[in-house]
Amino acid sequence: MTTFLLRGRVLSFLTEPESPEDRASYRYEEDGGVLIVDGRIADIGDFSLVSGRAGKEVRVVDHRPHLIMPGFIDAHVHMPQMQIIASYGAELLDWLNTYTFPEESKFRDTQHGRRIARLFLDETVRHGTTTVAAYCSVHKESVEAFFSEAHERNIMTIAGKVMMDRNAPQAVLDTPQTGYDDSKALIAEWHGKGRQLYAITPRFAITSSPEQLEMAGALCREHPDLHMQTHLSENHAEIAFTRELYPWSKDYTDVYEHYGLLGPKALFGHCVHLSEREADALSDSGSVAVFCPTSNLFLGSGLFDYQRYRKRRKPLRIAAATDVGGGTNYSMLRTMDEGYKVIALNGEKLNPLASFWQITLGNAKALSIEDKVGTLDTGTDADLVVLDSRATPNMALRMETVETLTEELFLLQTLGDDRAVREVYVAGRAAKSAIDTAPPA
Repeated sequence: MTTFLLRGRVLSFLTEPESPEDRASYRYEEDGGVLIVDGRIADIGDFSLVSGRAGKEVRVVDHRPHLIMPGFIDAHVHMPQMQIIASYGAELLDWLNTYTFPEESKFRDTQHGRRIARLFLDETVRHGTTTVAAYCSVHKESVEAFFSEAHERNIMTIAGKVMMDRNAPQAVLDTPQTGYDDSKALIAEWHGKGRQLYAITPRFAITSSPEQLEMAGALCREHPDLHMQTHLSENHAEIAFTRELYPWSKDYTDVYEHYGLLGPKALFGHCVHLSEREADALSDSGSVAVFCPTSNLFLGSGLFDYQRYRKRRKPLRIAAATDVGGGTNYSMLRTMDEGYKVIALNGEKLNPLASFWQITLGNAKALSIEDKVGTLDTGTDADLVVLDSRATPNMALRMETVETLTEELFLLQTLGDDRAVREVYVAGRAAKSAIDTAPPA
């Protein structure tokens, strides 16, 4: 049995914060302890009390004065796009044709997929992220490579084989039947294996024929416990093309609704340009709209109206995500910094407590995994991040004038990046230090 005790300033959310002063929304221990036993959280509270209950022989890992929180969760990311991040000058559809599809064609090669999966997981952990909802490529081999690497590290992932059978080069196409068959085989092999969860993954309505969306809906009916992930209403040209391909539909969302793809575990990336009817359909079904601010800004797609979606008569469930490689950074800190600006441009503000709730418990709830991750509750998986608010000279100087926890969180969000992440624990294993000391790949 592996047992040890983390010491530091401990923060975990209980509910969504309503304001910067909402102290009832979180639990904070200035000198806190988190007891970890065999990869799970066994106790949490004041350090002297937790250490007393643990006994004198327990090993203590002292992270003072740093902040210990649940690990970050990224709700939408593309593993095969690592080598096209920061590619110049395209909007969504041109981005796919110019950069994405040629890059994803490489992932028929298992060794290439394994290498990129390894580097991708290194990078996400380095930035404090311990759970991702990831798209692989259309190739079954890419999914096997990704899950194999994640399983070896015991990282929780939600991932799937992209299904796409039209409007793309032949090298990245499947068929309705092969997309179904490959997905079915991958579900049998990987869903529930260790910490791996499978997501049925039609890329979007433009690259899936009606026949393929029928097959995706069949998979959802056959496996109602699985996630489904796709893209929705990212930019105007995409919406117009979808309407041409599905002229019978009321709107873009109606296409997915028609094929049975909405539901509490359905993750819709972007949702920038939803009509009120579409937002109602997502809300009524419990579906999740995924906010991808760095990607939406980089590709010029538009401004996700985060606060309107949350405050409307029928609120939307919302997650936040990097969307690498259209997104420009693996860091959920950088993501919420850009998210703050997007929300400000829409005339609202997101308070710092709510930002950190979103990328921990908020995303866990949106992904329906809050019983496992996103909190520091006893019995949950010991996925944690240790944050250093003085990681750079600029941050250290600003911290001289910071007086409250809320101010410190906003500093971390605004100026922090991977340098502010001192350590990451994945199922109780120190993961970032292991990556940083490993020989080059």
